[in-house]
Parts: sequence; C-alpha cells; structure tokens
Amino acid sequence: MTTRPVLRPIAHHDVPDVLRLNELNVELLAPMDHHRLEQLIAWALRADVIEVDGVAAGFVITFGPGTSYDSLNYQWFSDLYGGDFHYLDRIVLDDRFRRHGIGTAVYDQLEREAACVGRLALEVNLEPPNPASLAFHVSRGYVEVGRLGRPGKTVALLAKHLTPPLARLGDSPA
Repeated sequence: MTTRPVLRPIAHHDVPDVLRLNELNVELLAPMDHHRLEQLIAWALRADVIEVDGVAAGFVITFGPGTSYDSLNYQWFSDLYGGDFHYLDRIVLDDRFRRHGIGTAVYDQLEREAACVGRLALEVNLEPPNPASLAFHVSRGYVEVGRLGRPGKTVALLAKHLTPPLARLGDSPA
C-alpha cells in the first residue's frame, strides 16, 4: 500500500462512506447526518476524502477563520486567535488504512496550508480519553492552550504554531 494520500473534495457518492466512518468513530467526534454534512461542507475550508490508491481511506474537514461554523470549540479558537488559525474539525481513517503514515502525510499537507495564517488548531478528547491521538499530536508539536467540556465529555484544545516557508531565491516579495 502506498502512503501517498490524495485529498479531493467530498462528492455526492462519497457521502454514505463519510457518514459511516463518522458513525463508527462518533464517540470521539460529533454526530453527523446528511444535512449536517452538507452544512459543514458549505462552511469548510476543506471537506475532503482521503484517497489512497483510488480507494476512499477516510475524510478530513477543516475550517478557516470567520466562518459561521457553530462549534463551541471553533468559536473558542476564533475568540483566542481571530483570523490567525485554521481549525481541524475532524479527520477519520478507515481502520484498514491506519498505521501506514497516511495520517502523518495528511497532517503535513494541512500544516503547510495553515502556515500562511500561523497555526493549526484542533481538539482531542480527554473524556472519553483518546491517548493515542493526544500522543500523536504532542509528538507533532501541538500544545494544550485550553480545555472545554463537561463531566464525561472534555476536550484538550491544542494548537501548533507554524511559520510560512521562506521565499525561494528569485521569488518576488508579496
């Protein structure tokens, strides 16, 4: 299996797989039906299928600043960072595609894109616990900047400061 994922916009025929993957992981995500997915796609910076060797391996949804997205976590980051962040709302990989470097490759791409605004922000469940996700994010340089929740559902709010790539020799200044 190659570990070079391709991100492409979620198409109509992808919706059943996206909803199935979300439901399989709903304890770590938020519930999502067809209508909610359509809302998220309308607000999203990216709403993509993660494709590997022509097979849908998962999906990812991110938001830029200034959208109407109604997530409390997203709003918290908006209040803290204004326009200086991209928000990773959810990333899900089918179990068959885990532990092959696919998530790492997707994060590499999302972080490169978010560098233009200075950071990528997200949350990881503390209750119910998601220690593998927390360890993955800490190993990538994400730091906890806050917590939100209630008993039984608490998240660590994480952010990674990113710097834009240096201009190459011969590039004109923006």
